Amino acid sequence: MAVERTLPTSEGRDLLELVRELAVKEVAPRAAEGEENAEFPRDLFALLGRSGLLGLPYPSEYGGGDQPYEVYLQAVEELAGAWLAVGLGLSVHTLSSYPVAAFGSDEQKAHLLPGMLGGDLLGAYCLSEAHSGSDASALSTRARRDASGYTVDGSKSWITHGGRADFYTLFARTGGPGASGISCLYVPASTEGVAADAPERKMGMSASPTAVVRFDGARVGTDALVGEEGAGFAIALSALDSGRLGIAACAVGVAQAALDAAVDYAKERRQFGRPIAEHQGLSFMLADMATKVEAARELYLAAARRRDAGRPFGTQAAMAKLFATDTAMQVATDAVQVHGGYGYTRDFPVERYMREAKVLQIVEGTNQIQRMVIGRALTGAR
Repeated sequence: MAVERTLPTSEGRDLLELVRELAVKEVAPRAAEGEENAEFPRDLFALLGRSGLLGLPYPSEYGGGDQPYEVYLQAVEELAGAWLAVGLGLSVHTLSSYPVAAFGSDEQKAHLLPGMLGGDLLGAYCLSEAHSGSDASALSTRARRDASGYTVDGSKSWITHGGRADFYTLFARTGGPGASGISCLYVPASTEGVAADAPERKMGMSASPTAVVRFDGARVGTDALVGEEGAGFAIALSALDSGRLGIAACAVGVAQAALDAAVDYAKERRQFGRPIAEHQGLSFMLADMATKVEAARELYLAAARRRDAGRPFGTQAAMAKLFATDTAMQVATDAVQVHGGYGYTRDFPVERYMREAKVLQIVEGTNQIQRMVIGRALTGAR
């Protein structure tokens, strides 16, 4: 079902029509086979770049689209509904580009952003480590500075696009313990001493590589520092506030796809002489699913409008990520139930949606962390 969208400009409406066309014609037809064969669709990211869709919320002077987050996130939703590996990949790339776009020097922006936003480069965001997932300020990857640059040693875990990215937005320790000792560095993937392990074997999202990325004496120049030394943790948190909205949009895309599949099946499948959609118990289930999807969409859009207006939105981003990803898990599970035994087979896409929805409750801050963020905002706790 095509979602009726309210957009602030005619340019935004035209852009979303382009995204929807690409999603239907180029992305969705490849999703099932791509996941089955764990084929990373790098060419689709190049296509998004050529179409002007890889840098939507960034300045046009560097090749971006000058679009508000309200528009960008709906593009992410459309793509995630067609194939989560592509929608999530767009969100991760946007997250990886954010530190340079928001905190980089004029020289860094002019040199790096055109490639990031035009599709020539694909990024990965390197914050998590094996021992410091949710406790990101405890990271131990070290970047030692000398007169000519930094030497980086350490490893990052659970990195989307690990081993396939062209650059890594890396958070490493340049000072003492705690958040104040962390800095942000731009590290090209071609840097000697940078390598990725084999991709993790995951429950879902097989086409989106997730890997450990290792830095073994990797050398970068002083111009690799993004923002001020010691400001990396603040940059990371600022990026994640926006990134959580991207995950919320991905979740709504998956949930909408699962709902659409369930409705279509319920109208076609007949039991006791009529379509199962006409049975009250099942129609009530579909109604609840649709209501949750619509509520999740409005929650992430409300947070996006706050961001676009320059208002604080971190708490609302946590709420949107929490509610949308829990909704995606519930709706996908219910969609499998609507399909009965067929829902448990790979002949129908709902089992894939269910597996994909699970990871969205974990990435970019688990939903338990989102509840901590919201709770602290309510109580004023540190």
